[in-house]
Amino acid sequence: MYGDFSDERLVALLRDNDEEAFVEIYHRYWDKLLAIGYNHARNKEVAEEIVQDVLLSLWNRRHDMEIDRLAAWLATAVKFSVFKSISRENRRKDLLQDHTATNTDLPVATFDEELIQAKFLKEYVDGLVAGLPEQCRLVFVYSRDHQLSTREIAETLNLSPKTVESHLTKALKTLRHLLGNYRFFTLASLFINIFLKKI
Repeated sequence: MYGDFSDERLVALLRDNDEEAFVEIYHRYWDKLLAIGYNHARNKEVAEEIVQDVLLSLWNRRHDMEIDRLAAWLATAVKFSVFKSISRENRRKDLLQDHTATNTDLPVATFDEELIQAKFLKEYVDGLVAGLPEQCRLVFVYSRDHQLSTREIAETLNLSPKTVESHLTKALKTLRHLLGNYRFFTLASLFINIFLKKI
């Protein structure tokens, strides 16, 4: 029966402490999430541990999180967890290198965790933007990616400047809402201020 339920229905049941709903989510997404984890980590054991942690976090925080799109939420959580793991490992290598390296040695390449998170937040936002209504999406893309002014966007899309402003406001409001639902994105608010500031 649970196999026929939509993701939205399963999330609603999850909030009501339905363990069968969690089991269905677990089986529905385990293989997909493991593939995502392995694709980035290139280590099956690491990928399995991360997927397990993400799913466990989903259960433990079921009352605290607002999830609009379960598949996207889980996939992004796995990506972030993998790259945090990579960041920690490279930091550990750097510390070991510092003990033995001379001043002329080149440092081991490191992943800056904040930049990694910002990169994947941008990737996630791009996915959200793709789900906006067509005109709203085009207006947002012209503003963010092509740095066109309101007037230039209006001329390009044959819209009034007021309509363009309305679409930009709607896009930003939607993105703020959706990003706000993913509290484990610690840089969400920073991302909005930096990457969407120009809107």
